[in-house]
Amino acid sequence: MKGHPHHTILGLGSNLGDRADILAQAIGRLRQVPGLMVLAISEAVDSDPVGYADQPNFLNLCLAITCDLNPDELLAKTLEIERELGRERTANRNGPRTLDIDLLFYEEGAWNSPTVTLPHPRWSSRSFVVIPLSNLLQDPVLAKHPAWASLAAEVRSLSVGGQGLRAWQGPTPWNKTP
Repeated sequence: MKGHPHHTILGLGSNLGDRADILAQAIGRLRQVPGLMVLAISEAVDSDPVGYADQPNFLNLCLAITCDLNPDELLAKTLEIERELGRERTANRNGPRTLDIDLLFYEEGAWNSPTVTLPHPRWSSRSFVVIPLSNLLQDPVLAKHPAWASLAAEVRSLSVGGQGLRAWQGPTPWNKTP
């Protein structure tokens, strides 16, 4: 069901294959979704794995989009993109993956359905989300948007450190400008 366009913040991560290229492909495919526009992309971070340490490091970033899909419809699209880019779901939720796209925040506030809970229930305990999110919220598109003011204040108040994170020094093959 199509609605009015609203902002949503996503978290993207990859730790298999050419991580930067996979994130770039995911962003490109998101840009192809009818009614979806990428507004801003955070800086990327190289992060140690969390929950299951015996796997390669992740490359993580956050991005802001506007779309006319509700979160359940958007989740269906992101799962399709994950599959197209080689994501295989296994019993180990924290295991290696080519691509992970998490819905983190919804401009309308909370969303609860059998498949989607927003805000994402574990976002504030994950430095690989908090650090890129902090960067994203400083983008002029989001910094001036009233829906994100309280989130920006909450992010600033968190005591999540950058342990296990490094600024990504590699290529960023995605275009940061919409």
